[in-house]
Amino acid sequence: MAAGLSQIGLLFFGVAVAGVIAARIGLSVIPVYVVIGIVLGPNVAGAFDLLYVESGELTTVLGELGIILLLFFLGLEFSIDRLLSTRQRITSAGVIDIVINLPVGIVLGLVLGWSLVESLLLGGIVYISSSAIITKSLIDLGWIANPESEPILGILVFEDLVIAVYLAIVASLVAGGSGLQETATNVGVAIGFLLVLVVAVYYGEQWFERLLDVDGGELFVLRVLGIAVPVAALALALGVSEAVAAFFVGMGFSSTDHKERIEDLLTPVRDVFAAVFFVWIGLGTDPAVVLDVIGLLAIAVVLTAPAKVVSGYYGARQFGLDERRSFRTGVTMVTRGEFSLIIAATAAAGTTEVMTQVIPAFAVGYVLVMSVLGSVLMQYADQLEAVILRRGATS
Repeated sequence: MAAGLSQIGLLFFGVAVAGVIAARIGLSVIPVYVVIGIVLGPNVAGAFDLLYVESGELTTVLGELGIILLLFFLGLEFSIDRLLSTRQRITSAGVIDIVINLPVGIVLGLVLGWSLVESLLLGGIVYISSSAIITKSLIDLGWIANPESEPILGILVFEDLVIAVYLAIVASLVAGGSGLQETATNVGVAIGFLLVLVVAVYYGEQWFERLLDVDGGELFVLRVLGIAVPVAALALALGVSEAVAAFFVGMGFSSTDHKERIEDLLTPVRDVFAAVFFVWIGLGTDPAVVLDVIGLLAIAVVLTAPAKVVSGYYGARQFGLDERRSFRTGVTMVTRGEFSLIIAATAAAGTTEVMTQVIPAFAVGYVLVMSVLGSVLMQYADQLEAVILRRGATS
């Protein structure tokens, strides 16, 4: 008990130090959280026989709560009516995104001599952006109320829905191609669960309103968490992403009169668990293992970062945004995170060396690099866009 409490104490001390460092150097706090996690984890601090934080069940659960709350808040910004009214533009931007980015990973895997299933796993890892990290960055930079937030959130919604079906398919394929019937069943369960959530959100506005019609702040917060967390847990048990489920629950509350109260009371809770999530990514990162796939990692970063900028840019153009805001959208989508790690965990249950060793090592390094790169690109998006435009005008 004492050892566990010491580790959690060290984790929160590291989070506090990360905040101070980020403020001093003027960098987004997200990559600093990740680096602090690496330093405090078993692969660095543990290697020097220092007190370290294990990437065990407790930190995993705390990190998952961070994902749930981040995506819940994303849902608060995206009501079901808004989703339906912009569905054509979201679909257009989402199709551009998947057509450009998913094949990059698949083709790269095939060129390396990987099997189709292994290549499909790589394609998913480099395709899916991080809803959790991007949402946090939008809030920190004050972009959440800007016009570019609409295509960004729309593309994320499209990706999250696609990934729910994708995970059901690849999980069956990794298990040994366990049959068309089982794959169809997994996909059917995922789609059915998502449809139930959509119906509940669309028709349950009055229920959501009455549920939170309480005076006490403590009871109010407990009721919000008492819906969001169990629904996310049920989704995970059914093989659907807990993040996607939390997003829909957030949409359910977004159309009520309690939205601002939720944001006021739960924002500190969200930020605490979100910080733990980003540190958790670092805890599972072994620099030595990442070095074994450094060549593949470098190629993937060079190919996929520009691809995301391009797809995000043209996706934003579907919403009628100008060049500056479209460029902001493009650099925002570079960030990869939690879903790439979930895909890697799925691959680790496979039987080949590529699935059990190469893909997980690659995914950890890829998420680390792309989370840092994406956060920095967002922070300096306007300066980069000005330089690019200036060069374009003089060429």
